[in-house]
Amino acid sequence: MRDLIIVGGGPAGLAAGIYAGRARLDVLLLERGMPGGLAATTEVIENYPGFPEGIGGPELAGLMVAQAQRFGLEIKNTHVEQISCSDRYFTVRTEDGVFQGRAVILATGAEPQLLNVPGEEELRGRGVSYCATCDGAFFRGKTVAVVGGGDAAVEEAIFLTRFARKVLVIHRRDELRATKVVQQRAMENPQIEFVWNTVVEEIQGKSTVEGLRVKNVRTGETRALSVDGVFIYVGQQPASRLVEELAELDAHGYVLADENMRTSCPGLFAAGDVRKKLLRQVVTAVADGAIAAVAAEKYIEEMKEKEKAVSFSDTAEKGRGD
Repeated sequence: MRDLIIVGGGPAGLAAGIYAGRARLDVLLLERGMPGGLAATTEVIENYPGFPEGIGGPELAGLMVAQAQRFGLEIKNTHVEQISCSDRYFTVRTEDGVFQGRAVILATGAEPQLLNVPGEEELRGRGVSYCATCDGAFFRGKTVAVVGGGDAAVEEAIFLTRFARKVLVIHRRDELRATKVVQQRAMENPQIEFVWNTVVEEIQGKSTVEGLRVKNVRTGETRALSVDGVFIYVGQQPASRLVEELAELDAHGYVLADENMRTSCPGLFAAGDVRKKLLRQVVTAVADGAIAAVAAEKYIEEMKEKEKAVSFSDTAEKGRGD
């Protein structure tokens, strides 16, 4: 029986692990891939406090892991298949076995939202990508498209100009949603071309991406764009499937949690991008994780006190019977 099980090893899960470890809780973190989450796939993080020149995402993730392990956090790489709960504890089933804990922090983050157009699934990993940092180097001297208009889309478009000859930013509106400073950088980059009021209707190609069929949402006109790859940044979907029967979710699948990261299920806490919140950034994920760990610690203390009280009551009752 563990005190606490953290599911997810991104910034929220690692911050929770740091605080739980410092509190001397018996804590286990379960992560299916490399710890760091989406932050570890970002080339440079410029808005995390304490790094005026920015810091590489993988570097920041590595520092978080080292700090958490310094405080005794145990990290196990495995895929979590199910979370269930009884009156006193949670059961977490994984591909490598079953773990039990008095409390659980869900820090599974969010996953890239799909375009759900023909060719996307068939060419995934063969020109269709959701991570420019991971795959950008495969497109040296080529033409690629980035679909989206938020910070992630525009920042990754700028990053891709290090490799690609031309980057087409395809956005369904006539203005970007990205912050002004990021927009300005993109607008001033001669390798970036904007395709406004346009959506992707099909990703074309046989063995690899060869082009896109796009539609102008104002005129209805369709046309073909010749590209060698497409990077999709149209939003995220919360990875909340594990708790959909345990905790209350909003209409989009994000976990509803209060200011102390408590969900509608006692002992289950949610932190980071998986929960409903205004801002999804590394700095807010870290804050969520810290709060969740402290709230979980208090919950665990209360559970242990109740267990002691029940044990004392049972012993006293047995003594009277004898």
